[in-house]
Amino acid sequence: MNKISKHILIFSIIFLLTFNSINLAFAQAYEPPHNKKGPAVDKILFKAFAIEIAPTALEKGDIDLYIFSLRTQEAKALIAKPDVKLYQAPAGLISLILNPAPAPEGELNPFSIREVRYAMQFLVNREFIVSQIYRGLALPMYTHVSPLDYDYLIVKDAIRKAGIRYDPEFARKLINDAMVKAGAELKDGKWFYKDKPIVLKFIVRIEDERREVGDLIASELSKMGFQVERIYQLFGPAIFKVYSTDPKVFEWHMYTEGWGRGAVEKYDFASVNQFLAPWLGNMPGWQEFGFWQYENKELDEIGQRIFRGDFKNLEERNELYRKAVELGIQESVRIWIATIMNNFPFKKDIQGVTLDMVAGPKALWTLRTAYLPNKNELNVGNLWVWTERTTWNPIGGFRDVYSVDIWNQIRDPPLWRHPFTGLPIPFRANYKVETKGPDGKLDIPSDAFIWDAKAKRWVSVQGKATSKVIFNYANYMKSKWHHGIPISMADVLYNIYQSFDMVYSEEKSKIEFAIATTSKPYLEAFKGFRILNSTSLEVYIDFWHFLPDYIAEYGSLVSLSMPWEILYAMDDLVFVKRRAAYSDTAAQKFNVPWISLVMDDHARLVLRNLREFSSKQIIPKEVFDINGKSYVNLEEALNRYKASEEWFSSKGNLVISNGPFILNKFDSSAQFAELIAYRDDTYPFTPKDLYFGAAGVPEIIKIDEKPLLIGKENALDITLAGVGALRILYSLYDPVSNELLYAAPAKELTPNKFSLVIPSQVSSKLKEKNYELIINAYSEDVSYVIEKKILLQAKEKIEEPKMTITTPTTEITTPKEEKPKETREEAPREVVQPLGINSLILGIIVAVVIILAAGFFLLRKKAKS
Repeated sequence: MNKISKHILIFSIIFLLTFNSINLAFAQAYEPPHNKKGPAVDKILFKAFAIEIAPTALEKGDIDLYIFSLRTQEAKALIAKPDVKLYQAPAGLISLILNPAPAPEGELNPFSIREVRYAMQFLVNREFIVSQIYRGLALPMYTHVSPLDYDYLIVKDAIRKAGIRYDPEFARKLINDAMVKAGAELKDGKWFYKDKPIVLKFIVRIEDERREVGDLIASELSKMGFQVERIYQLFGPAIFKVYSTDPKVFEWHMYTEGWGRGAVEKYDFASVNQFLAPWLGNMPGWQEFGFWQYENKELDEIGQRIFRGDFKNLEERNELYRKAVELGIQESVRIWIATIMNNFPFKKDIQGVTLDMVAGPKALWTLRTAYLPNKNELNVGNLWVWTERTTWNPIGGFRDVYSVDIWNQIRDPPLWRHPFTGLPIPFRANYKVETKGPDGKLDIPSDAFIWDAKAKRWVSVQGKATSKVIFNYANYMKSKWHHGIPISMADVLYNIYQSFDMVYSEEKSKIEFAIATTSKPYLEAFKGFRILNSTSLEVYIDFWHFLPDYIAEYGSLVSLSMPWEILYAMDDLVFVKRRAAYSDTAAQKFNVPWISLVMDDHARLVLRNLREFSSKQIIPKEVFDINGKSYVNLEEALNRYKASEEWFSSKGNLVISNGPFILNKFDSSAQFAELIAYRDDTYPFTPKDLYFGAAGVPEIIKIDEKPLLIGKENALDITLAGVGALRILYSLYDPVSNELLYAAPAKELTPNKFSLVIPSQVSSKLKEKNYELIINAYSEDVSYVIEKKILLQAKEKIEEPKMTITTPTTEITTPKEEKPKETREEAPREVVQPLGINSLILGIIVAVVIILAAGFFLLRKKAKS
């Protein structure tokens, strides 16, 4: 898999992290249906259902769960249903991407002007969108960092300083000044350039609330004097028009983007580059050869420093991150709108659900462990199973959530994100990290090697590197690929070769230009590899991080997602025969298929290569020969070719991997996929090994609100609930001038109680008016941030209440018996979210009371009898 893409659907010490140690710290009670190897159920059936009919399909039993977020209205309709559980998670993000390309001679693209793009920040009514369109099930966003993310603690003051708000008149002034300066004229309320009307092509997605969001933004732009052509489209056509065309062709000016998050992240280094820095290939121009490119050298430099770990400590990393966010807001190529609380309906009886802190039950974990009692299969609904943009190849494919949702159940990644902490953890590969960073270096041993694309062979390397990671792939290599062939070091070597050759081969890099260009800055950090034994690989990299797990994740170049023979056959098809492409842009450029291994005609092209390799007894020998040893012989290669051919004959696809499920059937026209359990005895996991349950998110239980006394030290007590080491950051602002007056961490009184202190030297500068206190509560062990804003009044002095003394009179009365009023209110339906500790304690107390009461009642009954 393209490593850059993989980072985007997710510690001088030696460190080894064991999988179960973190699991046990958070796991709740779970009784799997069996102890067999593989997943909880024997079969998963994926089916497509429109959002509007998904609730009915769930009630009728056509599906057991739905993993595309319901619209708010459909979700609310399910709350009262007794047989349904509604899981909520901040898994969705929406943004507005603007096309900043310069217009042809004689025309004007308003979004090529930075001031006009920046004005869009003040035209988006985020509060209306989250409160009215999403009915409160969303939070406003101002950059790529969600207000629930751990990194929000780093950038929140920078966001506040930007002063972004809904302010059409301010936006109008910015737009008018910039447009007039560019030579445009406002005639009868409409913008013209050289007597031609300025028309903005706005691609608006229609599957969900983005249609209403798009209409709202289009109306605001119309009020500013722009003519807006609203182009309503579904996923496939919209994605193609925006991301596969040269921006300077102007198939679009704006697009309502949607993003699904697959895992929580504590210290982000990929998203900040994906959404802000052009070098990674996700900004207009998409780093495709021949396209116009949005460029920003400063953002690229800062983003790559964050990505490469080019910082001395956490503080320097955070400063770089803040700077990137500030520049991103100034550039405003993406206008962030909201974090969406996605609603995923499940049958109430489903067991084994793990709630990732951002992806909820949609993350990699749940379908591996979930089951319905007395049933050995699950019916999973999604908006689509296949679209015109659904492409199954691990190099330049898997660009849509619909394919990724299925693929995540078929493959096992070497590392993944812990669903609560957001830190990288071993999944199927264990690791040990040694580093001399950030300033020191390790010697690279003389038998280390690296791929030389010009010489077409492995060459010896010497020198130094910042860090070393030893990966142990025993959990792979003691097992098999789905077609029955043992996983081996040959698969590891081909992964490394493929990555380097695609980037450093002059011919290949020209064909898959976007992949090569975006991958090169990442690969430059790799200085050498060394095979230690039949299961272990030593990796030397110039990368450092204050947490060793991130060093391991960066060094995990090997994905082991598909066997080498499938990758080899695809490489030959793409780079030698030139009959297919890995990426969408290369496919369009060379007029060849964007290869997808679930499509019959595409898979047959790969199959033809495998048969050719077999008949001509072809092996990429140079890939497997290192230091006088060969890691593949002809017999092994021929067995692999034959096994892959037999797989296609049986399954009709060439999606061969190593996870808990096998892709047994895929029917694009019927919008259907069938997965069956992989229960080989060598598979390393049982359902219980992969279950986490739900974490307790931080909750603010009580705030001691009181006026601020000017000139005095003021302390406000606050009580939290949650798991792990709880913390609070707080900031005091003047709400009128938006000036930050004071910010500090709260003083811990007890593990759950804190004091927020405003020093006298700060309060002495206050005036008698209201000030805004922003409280951010979080846990060091759960990557989830809670924010609360309160207004506090500053006063010169607090008046003491007047005390009056009265002589009480005593009156003895006989209380009258009052009959309780009969009520027939329905019990509210539970909306399942990560469980707070206070809720857990309350549940225990209630249960104890019920048990005691029941016991007392039985004793009384027994005495009477």
